[in-house]
Amino acid sequence: MLILAIETSCDETAAAVVRDGRLILSSVISSQVAVHAEYGGVVPEIASRKHLEMITPVVRQALDEAGVALAGIEGIAVTRGPGLLGALLVGVSMAKSLALACKIPLVGVHHIEGHLLAGFLEQPVAFPFLALVVSGGHTHLYRVDGIGRYRILGRTIDDAVGEAFDKTATLLGLGYPGGAVIDRLAHQGSPSAVKLPRPLLHDGSLNFSFSGLKTAVLTHLKKQPHVPESAELHDLCASFQAAVCEVLVKKTEAALKQEGLQRLVVGGGVACNSGLRHAMQQLAIRRGVELQIPPPVLCGDNAAMLAVAGDAYLSSGCHDSLAMDAIATWPLDQVARWEQLP
Repeated sequence: MLILAIETSCDETAAAVVRDGRLILSSVISSQVAVHAEYGGVVPEIASRKHLEMITPVVRQALDEAGVALAGIEGIAVTRGPGLLGALLVGVSMAKSLALACKIPLVGVHHIEGHLLAGFLEQPVAFPFLALVVSGGHTHLYRVDGIGRYRILGRTIDDAVGEAFDKTATLLGLGYPGGAVIDRLAHQGSPSAVKLPRPLLHDGSLNFSFSGLKTAVLTHLKKQPHVPESAELHDLCASFQAAVCEVLVKKTEAALKQEGLQRLVVGGGVACNSGLRHAMQQLAIRRGVELQIPPPVLCGDNAAMLAVAGDAYLSSGCHDSLAMDAIATWPLDQVARWEQLP
């Protein structure tokens, strides 16, 4: 099946053309980072307006790069949620308009479902597997028994890990978004230089908490006579990143043990972090589990990742009506797509 996929859940306007849920013919991503940087974070209203401006040219470019006309598209997959409601509505409205005008079947895909299946665009992973999804808005552990069959094992109770990176970067005067900057500076520092907490590490749950870690960085900064620079800044970044990675690795390892799983998938924007990628590789070696982390271009928000589930659903007869609406808050274990089949 030849699918046009559309993603507008936050601050990237993206479209892709993918064949059979595997072969990427085109993938276009228009980022709004520069627009939101001066505000220190994503401004929902501005994001929605920028999506309105870019959605048509982005979709057109994706079709042109794939060498495909709308008449050749056999299905449309669009991010239905979760995300910023105004932003989601732009993508959903475009998808519904194209579906109506061209009589193409449509399916709404869960944003996090896209992230945890993104690696399938390179190499499918056998079910069941454990998935850790880490991004600016999500830090979740899932047991995945098949496409459309997800069970939440643990989640953040406050800040998501990507949010913690960005807020910490703001405290350090590193600008927005700051996750990549902290990662780069951490390479030059000592991960044991600054003593920072590992929230919920020994609470017996699979949940996460990162707001306290961010507060610990703030407390450390208030005790310093000046803003950290050069070596001090590198050490603080390395120590913060080490604390984050240790928590993510330990909770992931506990989930692997609890569920008796031998396959692990890590996805989402924070999966681009080199420290986390290395730590997860070491975990996989230590436990002898199969690890999949998509390349960075598939970790961040993109439309191609939606085609994996979109192809599976549409090929099996699962689709949505034109009455489908965007959903700002949508637990992944409530997708229940296969229940629509006869």
